[in-house]
Amino acid sequence: MPLRSEWSLPREGFVFDTIIRFLKRTAFNPALTLPLLLLARYTSKGRDIAAARPKALKWLKTLLALGLYNEALNFMSRGAVNNWTNDTYDWSKEIVLVTGGSDGIGASVVKMLAERGIKVVVLDVQPLKYAAPPQVYYFECDLSNPAQIKSVAADVISFVGHPTIIINNAGFARGKAFMDISQDDLRLTFQINTLSHYHLLQQFLPEIVKRNHGMVVTVASSAAYVTAPRITDYCASKAAALATHEGLQAELATIYKAPKVRCVAVCQGYTKTALFEGFDQGDGFLNYALEQDTVAEAIVRAILKGRSDTIILPHVNWWIVAPLRGTSLWWQTGLRKRTVKLMEKFHGRQVEQPSETKEDGEKVESSGVLV
Repeated sequence: MPLRSEWSLPREGFVFDTIIRFLKRTAFNPALTLPLLLLARYTSKGRDIAAARPKALKWLKTLLALGLYNEALNFMSRGAVNNWTNDTYDWSKEIVLVTGGSDGIGASVVKMLAERGIKVVVLDVQPLKYAAPPQVYYFECDLSNPAQIKSVAADVISFVGHPTIIINNAGFARGKAFMDISQDDLRLTFQINTLSHYHLLQQFLPEIVKRNHGMVVTVASSAAYVTAPRITDYCASKAAALATHEGLQAELATIYKAPKVRCVAVCQGYTKTALFEGFDQGDGFLNYALEQDTVAEAIVRAILKGRSDTIILPHVNWWIVAPLRGTSLWWQTGLRKRTVKLMEKFHGRQVEQPSETKEDGEKVESSGVLV
């Protein structure tokens, strides 16, 4: 599964992000606007054109200034999140661990990495839904069970080696209104979406910190920024996962003195996976459903770059969703109320979770865990 060219039309078709990407690579790209301005200043033909079209010259200067400003911000951000240090990755030696890698986004990530000859370990409660190449290792693991995580982690280290890249991708959602959420629902949601990150990383981080080399990828969600009705527990768990990423990133640089360990957060919007079947698909242009390979490809690109980053998809959510809590309360509240329609037809696929129990403590035979 080769990575598509960054100039390719999105898998989702012509959407608002297509326009953003085009403008960033043309009108707001200093590599294009600066040479044009130099031609307008230092060639006779360029001076003639500029004199005849002064407004166009003014726009060119404005676009160059905005492009340079954006490049400066990006440069500062890249430097800050990577602690102004560089690192190199030998992909013949790295080991990538993916939770929830049997299906959905996780499966696409596994396939894209394995195609490049990278060794991948999959931790999932369900078997692989695809034919795995030799460099993919599957371990059954109930991520809601801390004791099993510890046991499986020891097996991974013994049979495969110490993972250098951890992708916390597994997700869980019930899709219930607040008063209908059971204790089991709440426990499983936070165990899988948030607490498993702690249990897993505490097994593998010591070696990563010791080497001062590796990466932690947190697959959160745009739900970390916007809480919607019928999914408050999921949103809360994803907000906690994002906070975990942010705190861990700071601790690695300051407390553990491992500035080369990278942290990547992924906050994707609604993605076409079995986890969210029936979720409202938006208007198809500004707010649209993502293909799972689109999200997986963004994750793989970030991993192969070997740098810390925050990925928000669709890209327009950088301006709509991410800054929400800094906007006026009337806008925040109104937006959350409008999201009530998102889960009206929700019917995510059911997968049994071994540790799920009834309210009286009796184990269930089939569950509503969604992956």
